[in-house]
Amino acid sequence: MIRPMTASDKPAVLDLIEATGFFRREEIQVAEELVDLYLDQPGQKDYGIVVIEDEAGAVAGYLTYGPTPMAVGTYDLYWMAVHPRYQGKGYGRRLVKWLEDYVVGEGGRLLIIETSSTPQYEPTRRFYLGLKYIEVARIPDYYLPGDDRVIYSKSFR
Repeated sequence: MIRPMTASDKPAVLDLIEATGFFRREEIQVAEELVDLYLDQPGQKDYGIVVIEDEAGAVAGYLTYGPTPMAVGTYDLYWMAVHPRYQGKGYGRRLVKWLEDYVVGEGGRLLIIETSSTPQYEPTRRFYLGLKYIEVARIPDYYLPGDDRVIYSKSFR
C-alpha cells in the first residue's frame, strides 16, 4: 500500500535511508529536514511524501516529490529510497508508477529525476532507464569532483 507519510513513519524512513548506504551524512540531514517540513507544515505545497508498506504493514520505502518551482506542469522526484531487504521486489517501481499517476492526475506534463554518476548509482540509472526515462542532461563534477549530476525526464504529453 502507498499512502501519505505520517509522523509515526519517521523512524522507519530515516532507518531505510541510512540502511541503503547510498547517502552521505549531510544528505541524510537534508532528507530529514524535508520530512520535518512535510510533517510540521501540513499546509505547504512544495513537498509531498508517501511511503510504501510491505504485506505486513512495515514501511519498505518512501518517496519525496513536488511541483517544480517556476515551471508549469513539471514535477520533481526529489528523494526515493527502498530498504535493502525490499530492493529488487518491485517497491521502487510501484512508487515511481504512483508518482507518474499522481502527476498525470494533477495535469502535469513532465517528471524530472536526478541522480549521481558514480558507479554505486549504476543500478539506479539502469532502473530509471528501464522505466522509460530519458537522460536529458549531465552536469560534470556537480556533487563532487568526478560525480556528475545525471538528469532524467519523462513526458506525459
